[in-house]
Amino acid sequence: MADPSSYRPKPGQIPDSPGVYRFRDEHRRVIYVGKAKSLRQRLANYFQDLANVHPRTRTMVTTAASVEWTVVATEVEALQLEYSWIKEFDPRFNVKYRDDKSYPYLAVTLNEEFPRVQVMRGAKKKGVRYFGPYGHAWAIRETVDLMLRVFPVRTCSAGVFKNAARTGRPCLLGYIGKCSAPCVGRVTPEEHRELADDFCDFMAGRTGTYIRRLEKDMMAAAEEMEYERAARLRDDVEALKRAMEKSAVVLADATDADLIAVAEDELEAAVQIFHVRGGRVRGQRGWVTDKVEAVDTSGLVEHALQQLYGEETGDSVPKEVLVPALPEDPEAVSQWLAGRRGSQVSLRIPQRGDKKDLMVTVQRNAQQALGLHKTKRASDLTTRSRALEEIAEALGLETAPLRIECFDISHLQGDDVVASMVVFEDGLARKSEYRRFQIKGFEGQDDVRSMHEVIGRRFRRYLQEKERTGEWEESPAPSGAVPAPETAAGDGDPFDNEPREDDGRPKRFAYPPQLVVVDGGQPQVAAAKRALDELGIDDIAVCGLAKRLEEVWLPDDDDPVVLPRTSEGLYLLQRVRDEAHRFAITYQRAKRAKRIRSSPLDAVSGLGETRKQALIKHFGSVKKLKQATIDEICEVPGIGRRTAESVAVALASTTPAAPAVNTATGEIIEEDDGGSTS
Repeated sequence: MADPSSYRPKPGQIPDSPGVYRFRDEHRRVIYVGKAKSLRQRLANYFQDLANVHPRTRTMVTTAASVEWTVVATEVEALQLEYSWIKEFDPRFNVKYRDDKSYPYLAVTLNEEFPRVQVMRGAKKKGVRYFGPYGHAWAIRETVDLMLRVFPVRTCSAGVFKNAARTGRPCLLGYIGKCSAPCVGRVTPEEHRELADDFCDFMAGRTGTYIRRLEKDMMAAAEEMEYERAARLRDDVEALKRAMEKSAVVLADATDADLIAVAEDELEAAVQIFHVRGGRVRGQRGWVTDKVEAVDTSGLVEHALQQLYGEETGDSVPKEVLVPALPEDPEAVSQWLAGRRGSQVSLRIPQRGDKKDLMVTVQRNAQQALGLHKTKRASDLTTRSRALEEIAEALGLETAPLRIECFDISHLQGDDVVASMVVFEDGLARKSEYRRFQIKGFEGQDDVRSMHEVIGRRFRRYLQEKERTGEWEESPAPSGAVPAPETAAGDGDPFDNEPREDDGRPKRFAYPPQLVVVDGGQPQVAAAKRALDELGIDDIAVCGLAKRLEEVWLPDDDDPVVLPRTSEGLYLLQRVRDEAHRFAITYQRAKRAKRIRSSPLDAVSGLGETRKQALIKHFGSVKKLKQATIDEICEVPGIGRRTAESVAVALASTTPAAPAVNTATGEIIEEDDGGSTS
């Protein structure tokens, strides 16, 4: 625990101007990012008597080891830089909202030649227009099914679209009138894009125009006694009205607004957002967060606005944002939102009328979300704490292992040998810290030797980081120890090219675990312990979890530790081990699949995928390419003589494939000059 006075800047060093500041810990990790109108006044609050500081702030300043700042011209710039740094450095003491579920969106892929309507989850993609989020995917599909009658936009996947174009036959939706069938040329790309734009306009709330236009066309068709067309238009109007009815009217003035409500207690907060477009609720989402910093409702609202609109532009930012409390500097936040939208944005607290009534509903949803989250997490926190305490007691550790790393080896009969490292912090998986290795020190199958190599490589990187940052000074190594190399270049793992600057980003292999778990029994545990001893590391516990009887093995012990089957500690170790196995086997399968898909052309230096495909397309097969002369290869566009010579040499050195055999007749199938088989 650091004394804040040890790194407190001198008062004259801190500028009295707007800016953004960063606190770093002893590992140079950024642990907190904040902004201020006056850096001097704000930072002075952190270095007062610890007895007068909020407990959460006290924890942060005693964890930190240094502070630095960046001066900016305006408070809007400070707001933008703060958001960027929080996203980049992922500081542990900043409020970070997390979705309490993965919400589906209705997406229109306007970045494609023929835009597609589909359900999407996860991160938003550039060039795709999103509507929602929705509570359930089926709600999106019902709405789309109704609207395709009027806006027959493509909904099929790329594979289905290409197959229909190849065969000249549209899919079922094309036959029943719910797709304009651009795949077979029924409409031009321009006409199809116009349909997609109309679909987006309708979903954005501009509904009255289309319904009035359809009703006018219906009346005109009836007057001209085109009754079938009039009936079809009548059904289209009804379909659009039913689609609109799925979103209840909540604001009569066709308002475009987002309503944000916050429910909080001393430890956690929940945020609910209602997206209102055209006076109707078009989407709803919720976030929860731990209050890891001393923050009030205004601060929670500001963080929510940053996360909600930090990546949005244009109409995704509404004209009006209604909140329960204004941020500390509402004018700067309003200017920032206006910059994201490209026009004025009203940020205010609703005082009366329908908007205030709707805010009460949003607030009620936030309270329910917080209550549900606390009900789920109460047992979860208790369970995780008990599991870590049980592990510490069973393994004789002084403290609970807050960071656990688990290693597993995977291969297929000795080929494609790989290893995985998964990380659990405070009993929860931290997937951004996962790492994977290729075994390069030897060939063949040897799990014990592989484990020794992987543990050695991982902790050599740890020692290198300590030496580089000055946390660890080189001293005489213990007898038999192997000194850490000065650089990571000889490590052989796939992360040798990571940045070396002290930029505060989470570093690979930089943070030591309190416990290393290996998948295996005594031999694997002994190999892991030997690797740590060779590096002179003696403050990290090691254990192994054997699959057969789920026994926990410790170094130098002849008998395993047997945890009760009902033990939460055993269950946590099993989850860690199973996650390492899953991660390892996923990598091993991907590596094997890549090897199986390999081509003799892969050995040609400087030959990319585009030119490989051009060669195969020109000659029809690798076999025919192999039979071609260098001059014939040079005829392929983009292939020079030197490349053609390299291709010829690479193919000449390959072993001819075994002939194919017709299993029904026993005949050898020979490929003729035309590429067909006999």
